[in-house]
Amino acid sequence: MSHNKDMVVKLIGERIRKLRTDNQLTLETLAFKADMDYTQLSRIELGKINTSLFQIYKIALALKISSTEILNSLDT
Repeated sequence: MSHNKDMVVKLIGERIRKLRTDNQLTLETLAFKADMDYTQLSRIELGKINTSLFQIYKIALALKISSTEILNSLDT
C-alpha cells in the first residue's frame, strides 16, 4: 500500500505512542532515554513533524526494540 507523506508521519507517530504507552513510559521518560526534548517527542507522536531516521533509531533504542518495529506500522 502506498501512503503520502502526511500519512507516513501520522502512522509513525501513532506507533511510537502505542509502544511508549504499552511500556508504561511517560512522554518525559522516553524523551529522556532517547536524549531528546519531550516537546520534540510529543510533536513526533502527534504527527506534526517529519522526524529523521536517526531520531527513530534513538527512540527504538530507548524502547529496547528494533527500528523495524516502529517502521512496520507502514505495512498496513
